[in-house]
Amino acid sequence: MNAPAREVAAVRSAVTAAVADLPPDALVLVACSGGPDSLALAAGTAFVAQRSTRAGTPRRAEAVVVDHGLQEASAQVADDAAAACRGLGLPAVVVRVEVDGRGEAAARDARYAALDRVADELGAAVVLLGHTLDDQAETVLLGLARGSGARALAGMPATRGRFRRPLLGLRRADTLAACAALHLQPWHDPTNDGSHADASLRSRVRDDALPTLERVLGPGVADALARSAAQLRDDADLLDALADDLLAAARTADGLDVEILDKAPPALRTRALRSAAIAAGSPAGALGRSHVLAVDALVTDWHGQGPVALPGGIAVSRACGRLALNTAPA
Repeated sequence: MNAPAREVAAVRSAVTAAVADLPPDALVLVACSGGPDSLALAAGTAFVAQRSTRAGTPRRAEAVVVDHGLQEASAQVADDAAAACRGLGLPAVVVRVEVDGRGEAAARDARYAALDRVADELGAAVVLLGHTLDDQAETVLLGLARGSGARALAGMPATRGRFRRPLLGLRRADTLAACAALHLQPWHDPTNDGSHADASLRSRVRDDALPTLERVLGPGVADALARSAAQLRDDADLLDALADDLLAAARTADGLDVEILDKAPPALRTRALRSAAIAAGSPAGALGRSHVLAVDALVTDWHGQGPVALPGGIAVSRACGRLALNTAPA
């Protein structure tokens, strides 16, 4: 078996493992942008579905293409991606979205909302995403540069809710080789080129930062970052579970019990307070460590200070040994 054929087999094996727990009649939805990663994933999913059908256990699979409308000719790119998926044997739908805001986060939020909506409409059991090990390494490196905590440094999970990432163990070079072996013509986003005028920070990490680290530290940096993410994810999962237990123990009818929170280790207490703030309506993406520490001071350094204002119009106040998280008055 030659090298490209091995990479095609690797993609197919990854998809097979990702959907192995689903009943045969479950609908698998593939998010496809037309890029090499998602196109290779679509091809692998189509193969798995067709093989299952031949084996007498039909596996239903379809594709969804999200058009963010952020680039010239994006509608044509989306239509071409849908046509490529149909050529592979996957029914495909194109969804046009409006991005509320600027930057990668706004586009990502719009994309996931659209994928969730289509999955609900079609009754899909899972949505497959084409993130690779390279994407994971970039995520961890960006988190390090921003001073993020363990949860952010844990990178992208293989499974979160209905979303699954079968290709996290494969490199971007593998998906490119798989597309070439299958004679697929992926779309290459010009803004993914770090030298492009509109290149994102992630693109510059991909084209400049990671290659520089590989040159200075030696090969294997991306794999090492991905391994670190996996290890941190196990730690973060445990800490989050313990923080949830702490939050449950501290919750009362009139707020959170300050005494119980104060006795907890800081790593658990701050996680619990962050979770409580998000549950109250503070957006996770806007809730920074400085906000959480200000709330923590209401527990550990109380001297009569007033409410702490959080993103999303949430105010946290202390009274009578309780923390209350409420919508701030206009």
